[in-house]
Amino acid sequence: MSAAIKRKRDPVDSFFSFMKYAIMVIACLIVFIPLIVVFLGSLKNNTEFLSSNVFALPTEIEWSNYKTAFIDGKVLLGLKNTCIIILISCTGTIITGTMTAYVLQRFKTTFGKVIKAAFLLATLFPSISMQVTVYRIMNGFGFVGTMAAPIILYVGTDIISIYIFMQFLDNISYSLDESALLDGAGYFTIYLKIILPLLKPAIATVLIIKVIGIYNDFYTPQLYMPSDELAVVSTSLYRFMGPYGAKWEIIFAGIVICIIPTLIIFLALQKYIYAGLVNGSVKE
Repeated sequence: MSAAIKRKRDPVDSFFSFMKYAIMVIACLIVFIPLIVVFLGSLKNNTEFLSSNVFALPTEIEWSNYKTAFIDGKVLLGLKNTCIIILISCTGTIITGTMTAYVLQRFKTTFGKVIKAAFLLATLFPSISMQVTVYRIMNGFGFVGTMAAPIILYVGTDIISIYIFMQFLDNISYSLDESALLDGAGYFTIYLKIILPLLKPAIATVLIIKVIGIYNDFYTPQLYMPSDELAVVSTSLYRFMGPYGAKWEIIFAGIVICIIPTLIIFLALQKYIYAGLVNGSVKE
């Protein structure tokens, strides 16, 4: 009887198995097709780029597009400025985010609940609706035209990272804190020696999200750092856009160059996301 029931369910299981793999294939195509189009376009000259199909192979490979994008587009300068902003912003986010999450999650107070509600309320407002006010504040402090403006915005408005840290902290046993307190450790020592090391998977997750977000952000650097000397990766390629057209083959070459660091960072950090969250910790 059970074998007959199993045979009846086989078509349904096969259908869902087929749909699972079909969705995976479609998702892969959605990701890889734009990358293939960009890579093929970066190898064509301007005439061929405008006249040929996007999936057509180049008749003659134009490696000079990469040289033009790298030198004339000042991609190296953009990478340097981007790395400075990412380094300072991510460091500030990790320090302020983990400290804030530790206080809000470990110490259950009325003030903490108010702060959580304020954070949640802030996420409901569209960021674009506050840009005029934010710009006037930054301009009033003299931060417009400097790297300080985007760094402050990246660090000070990252509420999502705090919630990620709080979610991970929910899985860290309170027994670790209590044991450390009994041994005479203070709260800052607990945070520095126990909580922060156990938050490595969360930190890796936040770093991936943060780095990719800053790396791809065009609006903030273009608004607060319009100078060519302060151009970042996303705004460096904008110099190839003009009122009479755009050099898309060079822009595509620049995009390929800019993808490489992001890919390296992701491959280097992705293993930490799947690592054990609190290996060796005491469970409640």
